[in-house]
Amino acid sequence: MAGCQTNKYVPDNEYLLSKVKIDLDQKDLDKTILKSYMKQKPNTRILGFWKFHLGLYNLSSQKRENNWLKRIGEAPVIYDPFLTQKTKLEFERFMHNKGYYNAEVKDSTVLKKNRSAEVHYYITAHQPYTIRLYQTDVKDDSMRALMKGPDKESLIKPNSLFDSDLLGSESQRLLRKFQNEGFYKSTKNILYFEADTAKSDHGVDLKLIVERGHLGDTTDIDPKNNHERYTFRNFYYQNERDLQSALFAEGAVEDTVRNDTLRLGHHYFIYKKNKRLRTDLLINANHLDDKKFYSAALVERTYNEFFALRLFKLVNIRFVETAQKDSLGYPMLDCYIQLTPGMPQSYSASIEGTNSLGNIGVAGNLGYQHKNLFRGGEIFDLQFLAATQRQSYGVGDSATTFNSVETGVDARITIPKFIAPFLRTKFFEYSTPQTFFNISYNYQQRPDYTRTIARSAFGYQWKSSEYVTKRINLVDINLVKMFALDSAFLSRIENLYIKSSYIDHSITAFNYSYTYSTQTQKKSGYLMLKYNIETAGNMLYLINKSLANSKNLSEGGTIKQYQILNTPFAQYLKFDLEFRKAWMDGYYNSLVVRAFGGGAFAYGNSDQIPFERKFFSGGANGIRAWPIRTLGPGSYQQNPNEFPNQSGDVKLEANAEYRFKLAGPLEGALFADMGNIWSIKDNRPGTEFDFGSFYKEIAVGSGLGVRYDFSYVILRLDLAFKMHDPSRIEGQRWIAPNDYLRKGNVNFVFGIGYPF
Repeated sequence: MAGCQTNKYVPDNEYLLSKVKIDLDQKDLDKTILKSYMKQKPNTRILGFWKFHLGLYNLSSQKRENNWLKRIGEAPVIYDPFLTQKTKLEFERFMHNKGYYNAEVKDSTVLKKNRSAEVHYYITAHQPYTIRLYQTDVKDDSMRALMKGPDKESLIKPNSLFDSDLLGSESQRLLRKFQNEGFYKSTKNILYFEADTAKSDHGVDLKLIVERGHLGDTTDIDPKNNHERYTFRNFYYQNERDLQSALFAEGAVEDTVRNDTLRLGHHYFIYKKNKRLRTDLLINANHLDDKKFYSAALVERTYNEFFALRLFKLVNIRFVETAQKDSLGYPMLDCYIQLTPGMPQSYSASIEGTNSLGNIGVAGNLGYQHKNLFRGGEIFDLQFLAATQRQSYGVGDSATTFNSVETGVDARITIPKFIAPFLRTKFFEYSTPQTFFNISYNYQQRPDYTRTIARSAFGYQWKSSEYVTKRINLVDINLVKMFALDSAFLSRIENLYIKSSYIDHSITAFNYSYTYSTQTQKKSGYLMLKYNIETAGNMLYLINKSLANSKNLSEGGTIKQYQILNTPFAQYLKFDLEFRKAWMDGYYNSLVVRAFGGGAFAYGNSDQIPFERKFFSGGANGIRAWPIRTLGPGSYQQNPNEFPNQSGDVKLEANAEYRFKLAGPLEGALFADMGNIWSIKDNRPGTEFDFGSFYKEIAVGSGLGVRYDFSYVILRLDLAFKMHDPSRIEGQRWIAPNDYLRKGNVNFVFGIGYPF
């Protein structure tokens, strides 16, 4: 409501800039880029119309300058004719940079009675200048060899627009290419373009010129000297540098005299007392020695490798020219890698209260981490879990309260190199892979059963490019043993598909994960694509079949199965695909969408997917209008007294969330979720996936939420409403808005971090 008083802080005879519109007749140009050239923009809007932050500012007192509402709000943008003309000039400059040298930019301003102003820009592009001919003239003999033949990576193509921004990008690309091939001292002033427009109407003959080398240590061009390619003489590792000296590069050379030094070839390791790190760890992280010549790309990769070890607060790489040349006459550099160590060990403890559908409990975690266990950058993580919960079953006077207990331990070690017996490979060219080993044990005592879960895993994780991360679990073994099953519980699940989940079983799986993500810690738009594939039991099945072993019916089982260690093993194929996309509209608004699809199919030695490998929905990161594991499968209507543990073999889900800044660290969100899970083999009505009718069983929910950003963690509270409930009778599944707040149709969700 405060947003209605938009003119409270607008001075007399001034106007509030309410709208800016751009008309551009050239569809190939992006108008969103033009907006970044505007010298004056209207106040921020939420949902495209609500000037919330201006409203906060208007709520502030006119008598106090330092009012907190003014600090968190946004002052009104007062229309300024001078800034309008500056914006017009910026638009003209932008059009010229894109090759439209005859473009016309006009403006008009409408001043309204409500003391608001609307500015309209009209841009007529006219005929652009295009590149008719493109040539290169490399005057430097050393660099000419790199430019021989057609350059398929060139950004400049004949008949393309004469785009100044593109010329700048091409100049940077070539400079980077030279720097990656040993030209350590090459700078951007050696490359420039000459353009001739006299030979053709709106055509440009373009020539790229690469000048010769510098004159000594100055930036002046020497027409007689060629650029020189640099190699390395020595590498010096200083892994006990304090933060200040590393930042200012003090005493780099002197350390070799003051401290102890260990030499391996042309690698020197400088230390004060004890060698905290093994020499092979530092050599493997240093990729500058991977090729003969200096490379800027390998400098970046070396930085990334050292930071990925998580052992150092600061990494500083310096190069010092020597007066020596190698046997082939190339000048040589000395490289100093200065490393400021971080804390190698840490402890963590947490305690939390839990409320799972009215079942109150408490859980605690105790963790220990060592980042350099064997002095080779090995990260050792040890976690202990203990939890207890009071659970109630039954109705009326027959209700009984039991205690539920869970304890567990999880140990994991991550080694920063590729470990594979009898295998040597140079497959990992972008980054060094991590080899991980994991072992865990979990004990669960419930009112109706006792279960132990033992797991061990071995695999690798690595980055194959800046945005791509891959992970392989070569071995992923789970062993589930059931004890003390309650007879009443067994009778309740006798005819349910989940019965197979409460018998002894094992999983021997192989899984692969691929993630492409442009997301960074900065708040900006991003794209993420991730898929996982997992298969289990195939090798064990082939071995048993080839040996003609007999199948056995396990206790509580429904089919005969091959067994290992007297326990039937699962055989299945599972895959899923997830897509996320985020758009940022300035600092205040963003839109994020997500789509997920997955399926799991049991075959051979199994007739059902193991319960722990099935899909589920609902909860803080799914369809938020439903509590976790209460949605589906399909149109199945759950008994109110049935324990909420719904799972399925097929999952489809889509989400959209509009996020906006409210005040300070407080954020708001509007969201919509849709999806469901289905089974493939199930004896319950409405649970199985059917291509002809599954769309009728899509659950739809929406709501609003608030988030508080602590910078290191985000706390989230969402209020979600059911809109389309597939468990209802067909024809009555859409819920009327006046019923959204009825019990069972609304769900509060508390979460940590964004839902996606």
